[in-house]
Amino acid sequence: MERRSRHTTPRSIRLCITHRHHKKKVKYVSYDIVFREIPDEVTLAINLSGCPIHCKGCHSPHLWQDIGDPLTTDRMAVLLDEYRGLITCVCLMGGDAEPQIVQQLLQFARRHADGIRTAWYSGRNEAPAGFDLSVLDYLKLGPYMEQYGPLDKPTTNQRLLRIHPDGTRTDITHRLQKKG
Repeated sequence: MERRSRHTTPRSIRLCITHRHHKKKVKYVSYDIVFREIPDEVTLAINLSGCPIHCKGCHSPHLWQDIGDPLTTDRMAVLLDEYRGLITCVCLMGGDAEPQIVQQLLQFARRHADGIRTAWYSGRNEAPAGFDLSVLDYLKLGPYMEQYGPLDKPTTNQRLLRIHPDGTRTDITHRLQKKG
């Protein structure tokens, strides 16, 4: 009798990301269910290490280090399955050193968890050349700059964009900002 995998994504798709980039990988340090990072979403936020941006005043400088466990498609599948029905979005927090792997992981998430929305918190000022924005529903751009403050301040230099299916972008940063 053939044994069925609990993964709904074919093994060949899961393995191509892991093996094609066997020398390059992203590592995750932690994850949590969050409600503020992406408006109107219950988000599985996965904190990636190896950040090359090194923002002055960073709230997570430990993520500059190459620490944690590899975030493979198999591990992503386990996390998505564990929180299926509880989350509406998965957000990779970081990964600027390996944007193509970030793209592949988000593509995988969409294939594996039908209907899941995807987000990437990047410290870059623009999406990397060649990055396929169609894998995203949300994109945070901009390094943290102490003099301007975080996303919830009206003076922030950072932007949270809604990426629409037709490729257009809407700045929704104001939805994160405190009133009053």
